[in-house]
Amino acid sequence: MAYDLEEQEQLATLKDWWKKYGNLVTWLLIIILASYAAWTGWNKYQQSQSMQASQLYQELQRAVQAKDSAKVQRAAADMQSKFGNTAYAEMGALAAAKSAFDANDLKAAKTHLQWLIAEGKEEEYKALAKIRLSGILLDEKAFDEGLKLLSGDFPASYAAVAADRRGDIFLAQSKIQDARTAYQAALEKMDERNPGRQLIQIKLDAIGAPAKSDA
Repeated sequence: MAYDLEEQEQLATLKDWWKKYGNLVTWLLIIILASYAAWTGWNKYQQSQSMQASQLYQELQRAVQAKDSAKVQRAAADMQSKFGNTAYAEMGALAAAKSAFDANDLKAAKTHLQWLIAEGKEEEYKALAKIRLSGILLDEKAFDEGLKLLSGDFPASYAAVAADRRGDIFLAQSKIQDARTAYQAALEKMDERNPGRQLIQIKLDAIGAPAKSDA
């Protein structure tokens, strides 16, 4: 009988606690379950997006190999509009820009590179896009725009290439001392085993040693 009484007291206490806190516990449980469901759904959505983007990127690569520039441009545009938050869209933009450049469609090449610079998440892809776009701007004699793109910090793997491109732009402007400084910076940032050092050194040799008027 004592056990029954104790059990009834515990039940009464539980009922009293549930009366006070039951709704709060229920809502907390609903929030937790909803959050888990949303997290699971988001992961599945991300996986689906990545898979579809991967398939479209493969199509783009096949079009590149077939030198079907029009198909490359369509695939890249689809990737940017539908899967713009994936790395595949960024890689596709680089591939499409090169394809357009090879086809002498500089407008399309610039559009893809500008999209990547503005919307890209991967810093190294964005750095490469800036360097490639600055090359087009150099050809177009848009020197100030090119230098603006190359200002600021670059990832270590692209810092030397960016400095070299700045040197090219300065040289095109006949700013010899600025070009020399940029090329020297490129050499300092470049690994000694990199074969690209030889080309930069050739540029420096062509400029010659600083003249008194350059000092």
